[in-house]
Amino acid sequence: MAALPPYAGLGERVWWYSFRVICGLIFLFLILPILIIIPLSFNAEDFFTFTPGMLAFDAEAYSLKHYVTFLTDERWTRAVQNSFMIAPAATLLSTALGTLAAIGLSQGTMPYKGAIMAVLISPMIVPLIISAAGMYFFYSRIGLQGTYAGVILAHAVLGTPFVIITVTATLVGFDRSLTRAAANLGAGPVTTFFKVQMPLILPGVISGGLFAFITSFDEVVVVLFVGAQQQKTLPWQMFTGLREQISPAILAAATILVTFSIILLATVEILRRRSERLRGMSPG
Repeated sequence: MAALPPYAGLGERVWWYSFRVICGLIFLFLILPILIIIPLSFNAEDFFTFTPGMLAFDAEAYSLKHYVTFLTDERWTRAVQNSFMIAPAATLLSTALGTLAAIGLSQGTMPYKGAIMAVLISPMIVPLIISAAGMYFFYSRIGLQGTYAGVILAHAVLGTPFVIITVTATLVGFDRSLTRAAANLGAGPVTTFFKVQMPLILPGVISGGLFAFITSFDEVVVVLFVGAQQQKTLPWQMFTGLREQISPAILAAATILVTFSIILLATVEILRRRSERLRGMSPG
């Protein structure tokens, strides 16, 4: 954000500082519910509120027992294993399909691009409960309801639009003359894609894959419809813990998920900036 110029008038200075205060308050409003969860996860008692000892910063009021429960309880560990089994598989599938779709849609000779794009990104627009119900009835008919394959395919459907949008944005600044030059030198379409096009759009592909991974890893509505007890993921276990048995281990799980998401989003931002530098859109 540009600095305030020295010749700015009183009104400009008031707006300059007011704008920053408003942005700070909005940021605090958005981030405060997440920040409250983190210290609560270290509560030595089985409560979801701050105890007098925690407010007094008493060392005995803080404990790692909820993290120990999260890391040792079979219900939580099985849910984590399922999440790390389903999310990577769904990410690979959605990344492959989304990248190919984005490349096809970026071609100038592609007919009905607008209609096709609208259909492909519709899982982002349609209410999730409607998509989940539709997937339930469809997968039940073809025998995929209650299977790992069904959950992976369902999550791949939800993650593919993120890959399409991210890769399409990356292809906007792609120089088509590079692929034509490779073709003139005798390279085939596959060689041109992997040797010329893919290295330049790779940051966008990885960013889209990370968004697809986050979508699959945090998703709970679709897996409730499509999955069975054997496919219970970490968000599903957290939902069950809130509904059936109030366990403070949920706070530890939430803190770990928040940390994990922050790392992934920071990676996405680094890749976005690298993609802009490769395409010459950023002086950095």
